Amino acid sequence: MNEFELYVEDDYKNMRLDVFLSESLKISRSLAASVVNDEEILVNGKKKKAGYKLDVNDVITGAYSFTPTEIELIPQDIPINIFYEDEDVIVVNKDKGMVVHPAPGHYENTLVNALLYHCNNLSGINGVLRPGIVHRLDKDTSGLLVVAKNDVSHSKLSEQLSERTLKRIYNAVAINNIKEDAITIDAPIGRHPIDRKKMCVTSKNSRNAVTHIRVLERFGAKTLIEAKLETGRTHQIRVHMAYRGNPILGDVVYGKNGSGLKGIGQVLHAKTLGFVHPSKNEYMEFDSELPKYFEDVLEKIRSGR
Repeated sequence: MNEFELYVEDDYKNMRLDVFLSESLKISRSLAASVVNDEEILVNGKKKKAGYKLDVNDVITGAYSFTPTEIELIPQDIPINIFYEDEDVIVVNKDKGMVVHPAPGHYENTLVNALLYHCNNLSGINGVLRPGIVHRLDKDTSGLLVVAKNDVSHSKLSEQLSERTLKRIYNAVAINNIKEDAITIDAPIGRHPIDRKKMCVTSKNSRNAVTHIRVLERFGAKTLIEAKLETGRTHQIRVHMAYRGNPILGDVVYGKNGSGLKGIGQVLHAKTLGFVHPSKNEYMEFDSELPKYFEDVLEKIRSGR
């Protein structure tokens, strides 16, 4: 028998249990439904039906007797900026344009492929496609994230995420002027009812989301901000800023005007990361410089170009 333990993240909220298992175990939908019905599959320690709608932080455990399709991730010698590393964690300063982990049909050139080349011991809690990945950044968001090297570290870091004690502060350029020096955006976020690849502020099938914004510099039609996450919903800063009429500069998904500066993508950087080390039990905080693309955008805005 093959035993497994899977954790449900924001992206999979309200997904059917059988669909989730189909994607996670790389099996057909019909086989996944049979596994739920015939095998000892438990959600938070209880038996559920195949159509059960998942919630964030659900823990799915079980065992199966079949052999799923093998997916072998290829370690790739891709340069990555490692801020800190020990036997338990790796703090990476991710480049803009790099996808964090593989997905079905796209198994190469991600941060995970680079990490597998760098080291062969990453936690297995999040399954074969996301070894070590505790939290993620969008492809076009640069900056700091922490990766777990073992399951104990992963569990403790995930607990900090859940308890909102893991510190994450971003810098971004927002479109339009923000008059207030500081604001808190408290608006629930859920899957967009029509475009399932997008998130939106909604009261239906959503989770509470809180972002604290502080203005750093004003440029008239644009504003440099600091965004501190209290919660960590998918696309949270991008969705919240677009909701209040200040989409992130360069965000072509949530911002109608795109960048106004061709080819730069969204100007969003995860600048500061803080957490309690999972084995040393000491608070650690890391702060990164703004990357060149971000500084170039600020220079162009300040010079009026």
